[in-house]
Amino acid sequence: MVSRAVHKYMRVSPKKVRLVLDLIRKKNVEDAFTILNATRKKSSPVVADLLKSAVANASEKGHDDTENLYVKKAVANQGPVLKRFRPRAMGRATPRKRRMTHVTIELEERGL
Repeated sequence: MVSRAVHKYMRVSPKKVRLVLDLIRKKNVEDAFTILNATRKKSSPVVADLLKSAVANASEKGHDDTENLYVKKAVANQGPVLKRFRPRAMGRATPRKRRMTHVTIELEERGL
């Protein structure tokens, strides 16, 4: 049985979030929490909260033993982009893209 948690509109670019998600994919939940606590990225506390939410969703679905859970799928998809402009020399302006991310984490019980 798969449990899922989704965080939408995270104000970090998907490329930066994928670096953190690559570290925890296919890991046990306890190992993933340890890795996220040791990682010094802006998105790691948010991903840790999302993982905690996925574990809570799993316990609500009936997984009493959370030690057998592992991160089956961790995906960071592109969200909407805020388009802003910065002033430049000689009256010009250059665009800035403020990217957002939709993050999905799925947990599954490891078959022993």
